[in-house]
Amino acid sequence: MQSLLLLAAAAFMNESNAFTGLNVFGAKATINVWEPQIAEGNEFSLSQIWILSGSFDGSDLNSIEAGWQVSPELYGDSRPRLFTYWTSDSYQATGCYNLLCSGFIQTNSRIAIGAAISPVSSLSGNQYDITILIWKDPKLGNWWMSFGDSVLVGYWPTEIFTHLADKATMVEWGGEVVNSRADDGRHTTTQMGSGQFAEEGFGKASYFRNLEVVDSDNSLSSARDVSTLAENTNCYNIKSSSNAEWGTYFYYGGPGNNPSCP
Repeated sequence: MQSLLLLAAAAFMNESNAFTGLNVFGAKATINVWEPQIAEGNEFSLSQIWILSGSFDGSDLNSIEAGWQVSPELYGDSRPRLFTYWTSDSYQATGCYNLLCSGFIQTNSRIAIGAAISPVSSLSGNQYDITILIWKDPKLGNWWMSFGDSVLVGYWPTEIFTHLADKATMVEWGGEVVNSRADDGRHTTTQMGSGQFAEEGFGKASYFRNLEVVDSDNSLSSARDVSTLAENTNCYNIKSSSNAEWGTYFYYGGPGNNPSCP
């Protein structure tokens, strides 16, 4: 496990995310599930919600994360798995995936953290997704997670955090891959999402839909003023929109290495 954390810290991370900020107390989304191809070299691909507070360029970033992840090193296979993560010092010494260290407290044995998710979506075929909600208990201050139809999974105690002991200053939704080949002068072939670019749309590109945030009254509302960022649009990209059925949503992903992303 430690080797995976060190790899993530040392390797180049590619993200395609939507984000919003300023005094939020949770976030929700329905996340399309795929089985992206992972290149050799202990890489991974994930799609998740981030709950963040603290300095992004310092050592005090607090982060709560949950979604699905394909990581052959961590799980021993290439299946998408439900995961959680946390850190209170910018991924330096605190935090871990799932239940590999103290921190996240599971309260429901019906939902297995780290379990493979099935079925998964297929190109031009059936689409499957999962819904995750993370919110701060206004009384005790713990950060709770629910899965699917409001099934409580467990919580992150408020005392393991510094900045998140109060509130979040940013939430993000999106995908991330590790490119351990950055030093080789070529980009990884690890896929993000479905491995298709955002403009491919429904049935081909991966999506997040019904993005919502939790306010200080512990109420959910559709995410507004959402910005998007893709670090290298020739490798992975993102396109957001909104409608009555899906609320605020976006398509994202890509193949990594290709003629435009050498």
